[in-house]
Amino acid sequence: MTEQPEQTGRTGSATTAPATTGPGPDPLDTALRLVRAQTAVVKRFDAGLSGLHGVSLADFTMLLHLSQAPGGRMRRVDLAEALGLTASGVTRGLAPLERIGLVTRETAARDARVAYAALTPTGHERLAEMLYTARQVAADHFAAEQWSAEDLSRLSTLLTRLGGTAPGQRLG
Repeated sequence: MTEQPEQTGRTGSATTAPATTGPGPDPLDTALRLVRAQTAVVKRFDAGLSGLHGVSLADFTMLLHLSQAPGGRMRRVDLAEALGLTASGVTRGLAPLERIGLVTRETAARDARVAYAALTPTGHERLAEMLYTARQVAADHFAAEQWSAEDLSRLSTLLTRLGGTAPGQRLG
């Protein structure tokens, strides 16, 4: 039986290196590659969207969720759940969008404790422009010279398995 070498972490405590999973791909390496790829994609979208529209990918995503909701509005708690954020995270994210007139805060007629985020008419117009830019960024990122239709379809399927948007929820 061979002994695993000890590794020392930043705290100075010794830990035993985990056993590898065998000759196949390393799940940790795969996960870290996915994180790096996501970071690269976010940077590209942030650059394109902020340069032309003054919003980040996170802002764009919030606006997109609102646009796809019935009546262009969602309860803030539902928006937080859809985005995987906390309620305070959504509040912080919506504040600048409210200040520039893309989103407004609405209260429920029956319960003043319930707050909605609603896309304004200006928000709808600006989102249409942002969608055009986002589509260009995506097309550049997944250029046909590097990505076949099969590649994109397979990647989409794999990302859905990881919790991405379900098929059929296409952008309008």
